[in-house]
Amino acid sequence: MDSLRIDDLARRLLEQVPPALRAVQSDLENGFRAVLRERLARLDLVTRDEFEAQTRVLERTRARLEALEARLAALEGPPEPAPPGT
Repeated sequence: MDSLRIDDLARRLLEQVPPALRAVQSDLENGFRAVLRERLARLDLVTRDEFEAQTRVLERTRARLEALEARLAALEGPPEPAPPGT
């Protein structure tokens, strides 16, 4: 998560602090930022670009698998009918 989003989250949290505590605004804001960065760093997140790249790889892989399955089915020929009584 980029710094601008973390700063925005920290600001939103600070807005929820009662006015009497806003005198320590700078300390709270820095604390919010530090906690957010630390917690978000622990998450196993990927960027949107990485996610979309992997999605494209998966789509190509699925298309190749379907093509290979079709080729295999063509090579194997039509399925043989089951013997009567089974």
